[in-house]
Amino acid sequence: MQKNKSVVIVICLLSIAFVSSAWADEASSKSVVEQIVDAQTILANGPYKGLRVNHNKGMVVTGSFVPSTSAASITKAAHLQNTPSKVIVRFSNAGGVPTIEDTNPNANPRGIAIRFELPDGSITDIVSLSINAFPVSTPEAFLAFLNARIVSKPDSPKPTAVEKMVAATPSLQKFIAIPKPFPVSFATHNYFGINAFEFTNSQGEKHYVRYQIVPMNGQELLSANDVAKAKPNYLFEELPQRLNKGAAKFRLLAQVATKDDVVNDPTVVWPNDRKLVELGVISLEAPVADNAAAEKALAFNPLILLDGIAPSEDPVLLARPGAYAVSVGRKLTP
Repeated sequence: MQKNKSVVIVICLLSIAFVSSAWADEASSKSVVEQIVDAQTILANGPYKGLRVNHNKGMVVTGSFVPSTSAASITKAAHLQNTPSKVIVRFSNAGGVPTIEDTNPNANPRGIAIRFELPDGSITDIVSLSINAFPVSTPEAFLAFLNARIVSKPDSPKPTAVEKMVAATPSLQKFIAIPKPFPVSFATHNYFGINAFEFTNSQGEKHYVRYQIVPMNGQELLSANDVAKAKPNYLFEELPQRLNKGAAKFRLLAQVATKDDVVNDPTVVWPNDRKLVELGVISLEAPVADNAAAEKALAFNPLILLDGIAPSEDPVLLARPGAYAVSVGRKLTP
């Protein structure tokens, strides 16, 4: 009996290996970013026609941005000088399931994407998360993590592939341990730019910074009891009601690195004592009239940059536009 059982196990393992090999051969012809998008689609049981692959449950609002006088001390970028600009902001839940409940832990971290529209017609984007870290430091490691999640089923032998990867990856362990609270509102959450950018001012002085986007009145979070009682779409229902009563305001800040801070690894969190420079105030005023149309038309890109801001060599940052482009291409496919 034991011998027969062993034979069955060997056959099963060989079958899995064959399927995995075929999958790997097909995947190897694609870029890493396209494989990432494929993996995210599988994890979300997608694709969902006309929607983003990740963070696809979202809401678009409009408003304005007024730069602070201190912003010019670290960058000459046009939107951070004296002239106000319009903004289009998209809030979102994590993941690729369009019906995910706002109370689902998998809806964390939340996303915020900000497009600045300058009077001369130029634009620039910021893309940030409600958590101040990324789970891994390279696109290849992120793909490996996604694939480990795909093959790790509830009935998979222990330890599963994803458990093995977490055990071997300190940055994943730290990311999982970071609290991921539920906000009272999209407008009462802190958001963080996990990637660094090089700012240059008019005197040619350079600094690496990461963005922070914080509510003017401070962060407000739900208790566990409040989350249990909240409606599945509470965030998406609350924000229009809030904006109907008045603008929701955020402070846009730049956390400035010291010469010894790691700038090319989004898993490394800079200490809280690093200098913060006020860049300006974002005022959100109203939801767009047609959210579905706005969602389809918008394609944010953190590397749409103005003179005075340049990307770091963070491989996760440099890969993000490629992944977004693949996602947008599929979103727009009839």
